[in-house]
This record gives sequence, C-alpha cells and structure tokens, in this order.
Amino acid sequence: MGLSLPDPKGHQRDVVFLNERGHCAVLGTAGSGKTTMAVHRAHYLSSAPVIGGRTLLVTFNKALVTYLRGLSAGSRNLQVETYHAFARGYLAHRTEAPVRICKAKKKMVGQALDEVRERHPSRGVIHRPLDFFLDELHWMVGHGVVDQQTYVGGRAPRVGRGTPLQQPDREVVFAVYERYVQLRAEAGYGYDFENMASTVLATLRADPAERLYRHVVVDEGQDFTPEMIRSLAEAIPADGSLTFFGDYAQQIYGSRMSWRSLGLRVSNVVEFAHNYRNSRQVAQLAQALSAMPHFKDDVDLVQPTGAAADGPRPTVLVTAGKKEQLEQAATHALALGADRQVAFLMRTRDHEGELRNLLDRGRVPVRRLHRELARWTDEPGVFYGTYSAAKGLEFDSVILPFCDADELPKPSEVEAHGGDEARAREARQLYVAITRARTDLIMLHSSKLTDLLPHEMSELYVRVSA
Repeated sequence: MGLSLPDPKGHQRDVVFLNERGHCAVLGTAGSGKTTMAVHRAHYLSSAPVIGGRTLLVTFNKALVTYLRGLSAGSRNLQVETYHAFARGYLAHRTEAPVRICKAKKKMVGQALDEVRERHPSRGVIHRPLDFFLDELHWMVGHGVVDQQTYVGGRAPRVGRGTPLQQPDREVVFAVYERYVQLRAEAGYGYDFENMASTVLATLRADPAERLYRHVVVDEGQDFTPEMIRSLAEAIPADGSLTFFGDYAQQIYGSRMSWRSLGLRVSNVVEFAHNYRNSRQVAQLAQALSAMPHFKDDVDLVQPTGAAADGPRPTVLVTAGKKEQLEQAATHALALGADRQVAFLMRTRDHEGELRNLLDRGRVPVRRLHRELARWTDEPGVFYGTYSAAKGLEFDSVILPFCDADELPKPSEVEAHGGDEARAREARQLYVAITRARTDLIMLHSSKLTDLLPHEMSELYVRVSA
C-alpha cells in the first residue's frame, strides 16, 4: 500500500501544469513542498491525455527513492529511480555489455597521488590531503572538464570553488587524474559513479533511437552535477519536457553554482518561499544559519517568507562527554519515537554501530536511512543515518548529536579545503539536517558548541544541561 501523497497547496498546483514541452525550473526554500510538487508533476505528465507519456522521476539518494516510490505507488507509466540507476540502465541497453563501475576510486586516486608526489615533490599542492584531490576530480568530471588544455589552461572557470588554483597546481592535479584513469582502465573498469554522466551525454547525442522517456522530473536537482542534468536534458524527445526542482541552500553533493550553468533553456523560473514543513521556531533557526557570513553565496537562494505553526524552541543539550551525548540522544529518540517519526542524524556513520545498540534497547521500530531501505512507512519509530541520507525527507522530531566545534565543521573538510571553505560546505550540511524537523529539534554537544550555529544570545534555541 502506498503512502498518502499530500495535496498541493495554493500556487503549488500551478507547477503541476507547467509547460509540457521544454525545460522548467522550480526553486524553493526548505519545506516549500518541492517533493510534493515533483511527484504531482510526474503523475500528471505520466497520465495526461495526448501530452502525457512515459515519465522518469529521478533523484540522487536511494533512501529518497524509496520514499518517492511509496508516494508513487500505482502509477503505471512512471519510473522512479536514482540518476545512477538510470545511467547504468541506459548504458547497458545501448552498449549491450555489462556496465562495470569502479567502487575503489578513493584507493586508486590515492595510489595515483603517491606516484605523482614522487615525480613532483616540490610542488606545494601535492602535499594537500587526498580528500582535496578527490573533490577536485569530482568537480572536473562533474563539469565535463577532463581535457588537459581546458583544465590546465584555465579556459573553464572553476565555478563553485573556494580557492583559485594556479596553472602549475592544475598541472599536478591533472597528472593525478590521468594516472587514476589509467589505473581504473587497467583494473577493467570503464566507469566510476562520477564519469558515467559524461558517457551517457555523449552516447545520447549520437543515439538516433526513440527516447525511452517523454518527460523527466528531477527532484533535489541542486545535488546533481552539471553533466548529469545535461544528460537528462538530452534524454527527452523534442516534444518532451524536463522539470528541475531544487534548493541551492541545501546543496551538499555538487559544486555551488547556479542552475543557469547547467545548460537548461528556461525562460521563466518559478520560486516558492513559503515553508509548509517547519515550525516557526525551527524555520527561524535555519534562516539565521543561512544568513551567517560563512553561508553567503551568489547562487539562487530563495529566502523564506513564512513558516508552519508555532512549536517549541529548538533545544541545545549540554552533556559531560560524547559518550553521554549518544546515550542522552538515544533516550530522547526512543521516548519521542513511541508516537511520532524521529530522525537521529549524524554527520558521518562513525558511531552507527554504537547507536544501534542503544536504540535496540527500546520497544519502538528502528530503521536505518540507507540504500538498502526497502520500504518507506509513515508509522511512528526512529530512523537513523547521516545528514545527507535524510535529504528530501521530513520527520516530526530531529535529534542531532555531536554539534561540537571539533566535529562541525568536519576536521577532514578543514584539512582538505581550509577553514572558510569547510564552513561554507558544512553549514549546508547542518542546514539540511535542521530543516528535516517539523516541530522538535534537539542538538547536543559536550565541548564548545559549533560556530556554524548562531550565538546563544540570538535566543533562537534553549540551552539545557543534562
């Protein structure tokens, strides 16, 4: 049995019936109902007489796909999947060969980096950590900038990058990229999860066959790389449509950039600023976070203009140590989870095993937000996972342990990108986590509170000692 799909509210209804040809962009703040609109739009395009046809509703993470499928149950002409499932399926069909995806990219890039370090030990950039190179390669491939002349010569502006790279540094980075590609090929892999999009794009451009989908609807589009969006735009026929739903304040996977850099031909952008999800108190904290200096950006942020009903102020709970944070957070989660849906979210998966042992002591259902989540339910219980795994979802209550200054921003992000850039990235992660809460928000710390949050004098939250 499928989940109940909320009815669209106010001007949300207009989005369902946007032009059925060409490209449409819908930008909204957190809680503005983008996912509801995306599902309604996909249902309409898959079933409407004459203009309708086979429709793809695509998003980035698998937990959200599970939720979307629950909302879309019974729609015969609608396919819901991640981008990589779409890409893998298309390439397998087009090439009639197995699509082998390398899952050891980090290890191979590390090997490539070690080899290049031996050849260029005096170059300053070569001593940056592995995460820096992984992120730079992600940007290169995601933007389709993988030829030496364009990348090293600086012909492609590094949109969304915090610190410029000089040409000698780019030469080193490109040498690491080239060696990684060689190592991947030697291991028998033509693809990793990041280069598939460019191959799909090139293959579709040369593919004269009839397109499988007439319409494509992209949910959480801000998380897609430019090459992913370009390939989806190429996947529709001349009489089809692509509808892009996104919120750039929640961007966590891609490089911070405007939708205008994606190659879409959009004559009119629809914006939604009203927050239907979060209580006024949760929304005020999220808005204050997005207004802080480390969050500022020049992309298309939609400023909220309203919020749902009143609720309690968010709580900041101070404990004696990090072990106590987990214990206190688990106790609150189990108490709240008896009659509502609770999300227990952490920046990384480092403490999941310990957390699961604590949660299993209760008598409420406990579910992990992960790609193996087979079915979504609207029943009470506790969901646990990372900030990013909760993307696009909402819960009655959200609990966030480890909001300490030495945890947020994540130390590896600071090492790889420097303090300013790390704060800009990690503030978006925290924004995503906070805005999952409809009403109750509990944040915990035991040492100094992260400076990603507004100061306690802002009175946006209540401090309590355990």
